[in-house]
Amino acid sequence: MTIRVGIVGATGYTGLEAIRLLLSHPQAEVVVATSRADAGKPIAEVHPMLAGRLDLELTQLDASKIAQTCDVVMCCLPHGASAQTVKELVQHGTRVIDFSADFRLSNVPLYEKWYGVTHPWPERVGKTAYGMPEFFRDQIQDADVVANPGCYPTSAILPLAPLVQNGLIDASDVIVDSKTGVSGGGRSAKLAMLYCETNESIAAYGVGNHRHQPEIADLVQRISGTELDVTFTPHLAPMSRGILSTIYTKPNQASAKDVMQCWQDTYSDSVFVTPVDHLPATKHVAGTNFVQMTVREAGKRLILICAIDNLAKGASGAAVQNMNVMFDQPESTGLS
Repeated sequence: MTIRVGIVGATGYTGLEAIRLLLSHPQAEVVVATSRADAGKPIAEVHPMLAGRLDLELTQLDASKIAQTCDVVMCCLPHGASAQTVKELVQHGTRVIDFSADFRLSNVPLYEKWYGVTHPWPERVGKTAYGMPEFFRDQIQDADVVANPGCYPTSAILPLAPLVQNGLIDASDVIVDSKTGVSGGGRSAKLAMLYCETNESIAAYGVGNHRHQPEIADLVQRISGTELDVTFTPHLAPMSRGILSTIYTKPNQASAKDVMQCWQDTYSDSVFVTPVDHLPATKHVAGTNFVQMTVREAGKRLILICAIDNLAKGASGAAVQNMNVMFDQPESTGLS
C-alpha cells in the first residue's frame, strides 16, 4: 500500500523533519506541502537539503483539494490556527495528525486558560486520541484526528506515568527540569534564538507558566488515574536539537531497581522506549525516535533522567509512528 501524506505548514523544522523521515518510509509518499508565505516555490528552495530528493511545489492551503489527494495530513501549524484547519480537513474526509496543542488537553477551560484563545473546535477537546502509542495505541488506530504530543511532555510523561500508575512515587511532589535545543523555538526569526544570544549560554524561560506543564500533569493523570502536582522549568541550551529532562521525585518505599523493573514491564513491547543503565545524553538519541531513560538514588529522592530528540520522538518522529499505527504498519517503519 501507499500512504499519501500531506504536510500543512511545511517550511518549519517539524515539517522538514517529517519530510526527511517520510522519504525513508517504504509505504509513504509526500504528495502535498503547503506554505502561506512561500507558495509557488519549489520546496527545495526553502529546504535546500531536499534538492534532488523531493520535486514538489509548495501550495496554498486548500482543505478540499488536500483531502482529495491525501490519506493523512500532518498539520504543523501553531495553536488556534491549527484547530480550524484540522476541522476543515476532517470534514472533507481526510485523517489528520495535529502537531499543535489544540487537541492534547482534556477539557476546554484548561486549554483556554493556558493558551488564551477561544478554541475553534471545542467539541473535539477531550475526545481526541493522544499520539503516544505506548499508552493509547487502540485509540490512535481508528482515529480521524491524533493529537501529537508536546516535546517536553514526551520526555516527562514516559518516565513518570508508569511510576505514578504503580504507586512507586509521590505524585504530589514532582519537579521536572528540562533542557532543549534551539530548534524547539521554531524556524522564524526570534531575538532569543540568535546565535549571539544562545551560544555559550543556557537560560531558563517560561518559569512557572510554561504551557507544557498542564499537559504533563493532565496526561499522567489520564494514564494513571492519579492527580500529579508537577513543577516544570524549561531551559534553552546551545545545541540544535534534543531534550534532556531531569526529574526529581520522592519514592513510596521504592528503589531504583523497582523503577527500572516497572519501566521494563511497561515498555516491554515498545519499539522505542529503552531503560538504560548509563546516564542518557541528547547525543545518544539525536536524529532518532528512541527514548533513553534511567534512574539514580539521591538521598530521599529518586532522580529520573530522560533523553529524546525534540524534532523526532518529540514531534515528527512521533507523527510517523502514529501514522504507522493508523495505517496498520509496524511502528518502526521509516524510523529505524
